[in-house]
Amino acid sequence: MEVPSSWDALRKQARKIEAQLDELMHSYRKFVSAKGTAKFDTAENDLESGIDRLLKQLQQVNSQMQAWVSSGGSEMVSHTLTRHQEIFQDLTQEFYRLRSSFRAKQEHASLLEDFREFDRTRVDLEDGVGSAENALLKEHAAVSRNTGQMDTVISQAQATLGTLVLQRSTFGGINSKLSNIGSRLPSVNHILAAIKRKKSMDTIILSLVASVCTFLIFIYWLTK
Repeated sequence: MEVPSSWDALRKQARKIEAQLDELMHSYRKFVSAKGTAKFDTAENDLESGIDRLLKQLQQVNSQMQAWVSSGGSEMVSHTLTRHQEIFQDLTQEFYRLRSSFRAKQEHASLLEDFREFDRTRVDLEDGVGSAENALLKEHAAVSRNTGQMDTVISQAQATLGTLVLQRSTFGGINSKLSNIGSRLPSVNHILAAIKRKKSMDTIILSLVASVCTFLIFIYWLTK
């Protein structure tokens, strides 16, 4: 059975579209393998639109060829139609696979860019917080030094107070003994009077020291 000329026209049209698709798919494979940015260029959009348009045209031609075979075509015509249908399915599946892969690369690149932006923002915030922390650390160190100096002064004041208390008790015992002696020896009264005057001065000094110590302890507890 001779193949009609209309069938030849459909077959030639199918081959022409398949050749155009092969060329565009070759370019699209290069784009997908090379591009990894989130930006979608106009050339890529035109390329995808062209492939999608040609696939629809090829599907339409295959449908016309299917109608011709269904109207009583030979086995050879049927085999040719099957071959064109397989080519159409292979091209369609590859196009969808490449497009999905390209979209995944775009999303990955977009996430990386968002992460870099977030990381830059975090670093800027940490720099600002670091400056505030350094200021607080310096202030804390100054307070610690002042507190250490205050502890030293208070320790010295407490030691002085203990010494004065001990001296007071010692002078009290000596005064008691001298009073007994003075009652027996009137000539010693002048000496006892001088000692009492010195004792009065010591008492005044002791009171002043105790007041200063109390004040320093009060200031120390306020700074804690």
